Amino acid sequence: MTAHDVGRLLLGLAAVIVLARLLGALAKRVGQPPVVGEILAGILIGPSIVGGLVSDRLFPMEIRPALAGLANVGLVLFMFIIGYELDQSLVRGRQRVAVSVSAGSVLLPLGLGVGLALWLAGRHEVTEVLPFALFIGAAMAVTAFPVLARIVADRGLMRTEVGGLALASAAVDDVLAWSLLAVVVAIGAADGGAPWHLLAAVPYLIAMFGLVRPLLRRLLAARDRAGRLTPDVLAVILVGLLLSCYATELIGLHAIFGAFVFGSVMPRAGGEALRHEILERLEQVSVLLLLPVFFVIAGLQVDLSTVDASALVELALILAVAIGGKFVGAYAGARLNRVGRRQAGAIATLMNTRGLTEIVILTVGLQLGILDGQLFSMMVVMALVTTIMAGPLLAWIYPRRLAEADIARAERAGMADAAGFRVLVLAPGGPTAAALVGLAADLAGPSRPATVALTRLVPYSASPLEVGSGLSPDLLQMNAAMAELAALAASVRDRGLTVPIVARFTHDPAADLAELVRVGEPDVVVISGAGAPPPRLPMTLVSVLEPPTHVGAVLARVDGAASAAVVLRVAAAVAIARDLALFVDAGPRAPREVTAAIRELTRHGVPASVGVPDVAALVVAGDPGDLVSGAEPAHLIVRSGSERSVPEQWVEQLVTRPDRPLTRAETT
Repeated sequence: MTAHDVGRLLLGLAAVIVLARLLGALAKRVGQPPVVGEILAGILIGPSIVGGLVSDRLFPMEIRPALAGLANVGLVLFMFIIGYELDQSLVRGRQRVAVSVSAGSVLLPLGLGVGLALWLAGRHEVTEVLPFALFIGAAMAVTAFPVLARIVADRGLMRTEVGGLALASAAVDDVLAWSLLAVVVAIGAADGGAPWHLLAAVPYLIAMFGLVRPLLRRLLAARDRAGRLTPDVLAVILVGLLLSCYATELIGLHAIFGAFVFGSVMPRAGGEALRHEILERLEQVSVLLLLPVFFVIAGLQVDLSTVDASALVELALILAVAIGGKFVGAYAGARLNRVGRRQAGAIATLMNTRGLTEIVILTVGLQLGILDGQLFSMMVVMALVTTIMAGPLLAWIYPRRLAEADIARAERAGMADAAGFRVLVLAPGGPTAAALVGLAADLAGPSRPATVALTRLVPYSASPLEVGSGLSPDLLQMNAAMAELAALAASVRDRGLTVPIVARFTHDPAADLAELVRVGEPDVVVISGAGAPPPRLPMTLVSVLEPPTHVGAVLARVDGAASAAVVLRVAAAVAIARDLALFVDAGPRAPREVTAAIRELTRHGVPASVGVPDVAALVVAGDPGDLVSGAEPAHLIVRSGSERSVPEQWVEQLVTRPDRPLTRAETT
């Protein structure tokens, strides 16, 4: 390549970046995934629109090999991310439905695609019919996990069963479709002979999952020691990725399968931070440069000017098979598992998205000579149509009001339909969560039935990553939050309590917490006092401070507190649950109601006295200012009908009727 060619390559790359960003932003503005605009950018500068006038000037033949090399690197990085973000936790608890939906959405379009391919083979003079027919079938069966996940995130569907089932089904679909495509590529590469080199894939897979995967887990420790993703850790990952791609090329499979498998063996448990940091690094190069170059290379090979009336008939049949087969198969799989009609339609619509994943598959078919230029062009149109139609069709079948109703119904099923005493815990990340959940379980005490609902409000990313990945960072964060809540719930369920889990994305945490309280009507809300002050709720605020040392008593601070009755209720409930002595700091002169409550507690066998203990205590106060400074409290927001006096019957009710440690009353 001459110096002049290098200059033209750099000019072409600059044009690629500008076009991709402009059309990607335009697509996003009209409610489409940015990938739609980027694919259109490649087609617009190709021969379809201006007959090669622009493409020949911007991308002359001399620089196209270099562009193709960059495009292949972008393709490898993309497939690595697809494999990396396939997470079995997406399928957990939904295996039967996900497999059913995925099987229907793969088998029906696969069968219809093979039938259509047998007809197309004669019209396009195909000599190797078997790989051609299998390839067309596989191309019809694929789902674009990246586009589906982005739609689920943008529309808040992660909080619905529709979103969870769609993600789980697409994850299973990806494994099936890419496995099928690997077989098709092996058959196509065999040139009519037996694909013996597929046998070499067996030791390769054993080595990757049996040897490489355990070694990669050491990267988590290296990353944690450094506190960030270091260049050395990233270099190890990139070298392993490239070697895996080289291995699959050697055994006769395409490099994209090596990238996909390497992503699949990357560590997941405890590696959420590593995964997010890798995405941040890859976005800088992959999204801005390498993937747009891939779109340009694909677009330069799309020539719609050759599509005549006869080809339009083929295109119509391709669209009918792709859309109808995928929709009917996924819909039937969902309905067989008693998913509602609209919800099943929404899942089927989401499974019909193809996007960049389809372009990747079609490019492989073109490189192997399985597809000719005209078929490639028509299949690219199919990929665009199925991706563009997903958003509007989903809004019609499953409008936002229906999604919000499903969300509210799911959250109500977790809280409002629960019998007995109810505690709602807004569990933060980190070690604080365990203490809050333990406190909530203590408040429930021996009460049965009782519910401790764990919730996490996950904020949307301020600037979400645009990398063509399956799970966006928002969804990765949600996935991690659900896993943490599940672990916390297990310890509470051991105490015989009902523990539903609610997690939702949020732009306004205070408003969303108020909505959860409205829907669930809990007796007590437990939140962390760290950061911003607690949101205003129509309930009584009580703060609890867990000291860093061993707790030997419970101290209730009621001096001047308007919520003295509720403070005493909470402090007594915790003291009984933890078998601790109760001390009451009521100021110089304890109110008559407080001393009467202490006598009543003592009479029922609960050690209670006025004063301050000489051991470390768990402090309960109605005013956060009454707590010991230097530590953050947990706030209990308690429903109560009386704040200023201690009803005579509450102590007896608390001690002798453990089924109701805190009595539900009217909201103040």
